[in-house]
Amino acid sequence: MENNLLSRAECNALRGLAIIGIVLHNYCHWLRHIVRENEYQYFQRNVDGLLHAVGQPDALLPIHLLSFFGHYGVPVFLFLSAYGLVMKYEGGGAVAGMARREAQDGVPRVPILPFLRVHFLKLFKMMFAGYVAFTFIDAITPGSFHNHWALIMAQLGMVNNLLPNPDDVIWPGPYWFFGLMLQLYVLYRLLLYRRHWGVTVGLMVACTAAQMICGAESSELNYLRYNFIGGMLPFGLGLLYARYGKSMKKNLLAACLLVSLCLTCIFSMSYYSWFFVPLFILTGSVAFIKVLPASAYGWMEWVGSLSAALFVCHPITRKVFIPVSHRGDVYTGLLLYILASIALAWLFRELMKRIPNPR
Repeated sequence: MENNLLSRAECNALRGLAIIGIVLHNYCHWLRHIVRENEYQYFQRNVDGLLHAVGQPDALLPIHLLSFFGHYGVPVFLFLSAYGLVMKYEGGGAVAGMARREAQDGVPRVPILPFLRVHFLKLFKMMFAGYVAFTFIDAITPGSFHNHWALIMAQLGMVNNLLPNPDDVIWPGPYWFFGLMLQLYVLYRLLLYRRHWGVTVGLMVACTAAQMICGAESSELNYLRYNFIGGMLPFGLGLLYARYGKSMKKNLLAACLLVSLCLTCIFSMSYYSWFFVPLFILTGSVAFIKVLPASAYGWMEWVGSLSAALFVCHPITRKVFIPVSHRGDVYTGLLLYILASIALAWLFRELMKRIPNPR
């Protein structure tokens, strides 16, 4: 991955930045009287609530901001996943501008079924230990989910995103990401692998348009954004960046970062522009990591090395420590949650190392 676009260290730092946002968001948005996010649907009242919180700041302002913006770590993960697929299976940027003919770049084609099998098993390996541990904690803590054998099998098969009313059937909630990634792996290998850039752009446009014709608060939009249609924009951008991206000077990256921050805030304020916020999240995130010296993001790189384990285990620690914040000790509960999540993630990473990788 050393191709002057994103180094391994920079990718890990971006993963660290993304998982920090996701883990903190998934705690903060559960708290009472906190501004909620516009993730699967667009609610103008949430935007109004954010503007009120910023206009009249109090001690909970960081919680409001993390709740509203933290979920944008997901597009960063989708972008990096697509970037990694191109680097691994297409030979990276060296194939940019070429017709996608077999053996033209010297990289053998990957058979469909082995590709899907390996990536399903990789996701399953990551999900299974966390899911089993979570069900134990969920069963002995208040507010446990009333599971059904069909929902359990749907989660294990990572197809529960496709069920009606995904809000009500995916538990723990963050695990919807596994189903989304499985869909995008299928889409990549069947439609996007070593294809002309127009196929990727066409899918990005079609998927964005399909969402924009839905009502802002509609169940149809909610369903689409739980599935690959909602993730195609950042995933497609990752593919295109890996194939055709160019390196930039630091002064241009700094300007890109400032513009991206401004446009993220502005575009979050209205329904139709909201669909393009992930674009500015990605440009801002990449520019941020590129602008920093390597010594400044080393801690994010370390967190990024724990990102998979943090993702699977943070619903467990949230279920345990969220009552502390609900009782009024908001930051105490949050601090305990962060410490416990990091410790548990380290244990989960060691466990996952001992599970053989699929080949």
